[in-house]
Amino acid sequence: MILPIHVYGSPVLREIAKPVDLKMEGLKQLLDDMYETMKSADGVGIAAPQVGKSLRVVIVDGTDLVEDFPELKDFKRYMINPEIIEESDMEVEYSEGCLSVPDIHCDVYRPEWIKVRYTNENFEEVEEKFEGFGCRMVEHELDHLEGHMFVDRVSAIRKKLISGKLRNIEHGKFAPRYRVAPIKK
Repeated sequence: MILPIHVYGSPVLREIAKPVDLKMEGLKQLLDDMYETMKSADGVGIAAPQVGKSLRVVIVDGTDLVEDFPELKDFKRYMINPEIIEESDMEVEYSEGCLSVPDIHCDVYRPEWIKVRYTNENFEEVEEKFEGFGCRMVEHELDHLEGHMFVDRVSAIRKKLISGKLRNIEHGKFAPRYRVAPIKK
């Protein structure tokens, strides 16, 4: 089922997501719904808070980006209760966008690589090191679990430049290409 996506201004996006009980009823359905929602919105990643669930669940799928990033050929991950256990001191810059911040893209600095421990969709514990664009995707989604968004990481001057667009999103003054949830404050 395609779920509505929560956008900038929605309180759930600012919450620290709760750990998931792996025996939680409906977990498999949530994973399926999140994936379907992400794909229908032409996204490459989604976190549970973006569909209104304050839970530590992330999905990334870079397989549609193979033409530009060949290393993403088999890059599809379902991550339950992910945690960064190690990260690079070196940072890299890249332009990011987000389903919860439609039509805004900004350059963001993030660690060059990270190592993450998570439970996959088969309920197996995994430790994996991410680099390149796959790393960027995972880092972006993990931020959502901490109540952060990519626009929080931009320079003060850039934040000032996009403040009007952010206000418009917050007040529903934008034309979404996908189903969005009403903002309830």
